[in-house]
Amino acid sequence: MHLAYPVVLAALLFSIGVYGVLARRNAVLVLMSVELMLNAVNLNLVAFDTWLRDSLHAGQALTLFTITVAAAEIGLGLAIVLLLFRARGTADIDRATALGDPAEPLAEETPAGAEALKGQAAA
Repeated sequence: MHLAYPVVLAALLFSIGVYGVLARRNAVLVLMSVELMLNAVNLNLVAFDTWLRDSLHAGQALTLFTITVAAAEIGLGLAIVLLLFRARGTADIDRATALGDPAEPLAEETPAGAEALKGQAAA
């Protein structure tokens, strides 16, 4: 088998993963896209290991390491997404930027009398 077939397939999988990371707003779908990109890398590692006929099988060893890292990433990523969903009620990435401790409260969190106090202090 030629090396071009798995490399083209891996490039296609990686491209789909990059599109998923850039275009999706749901955190679970973004994590799935990252996994797709990692699987494309694994396919390249195994294909080049077979093509080079490496006696140590370094590509396959690196693939096992990548799978382990991907499993840890999914475990931590899903835990973060679950906390985000519990805190905000949605897994939307755009709303995750408001998780930090802002210097000023958001307009929807500001008490009704706070605007009046600001106006009196300015006068």
